[in-house]
Amino acid sequence: MFDLNFIACSTCRVNFSGSDSDAAGYSIFALLVVILAVLGAVGFFMIRMARRENDNLDPELRDDYVSH
Repeated sequence: MFDLNFIACSTCRVNFSGSDSDAAGYSIFALLVVILAVLGAVGFFMIRMARRENDNLDPELRDDYVSH
């Protein structure tokens, strides 16, 4: 196996070299949690806006879907 420490930044290089330090792993996990929370919030608000738009749409302006 070859060593990838030469392409890491100095902070990650120090954290990965020690056997008792998992700071890099925890930071990656924390960033993953933040990204998933932001994506979940964006998805939630998009669905909420679509449902509210559908509820408040004037029936006269609604296109009825008719399958042929």
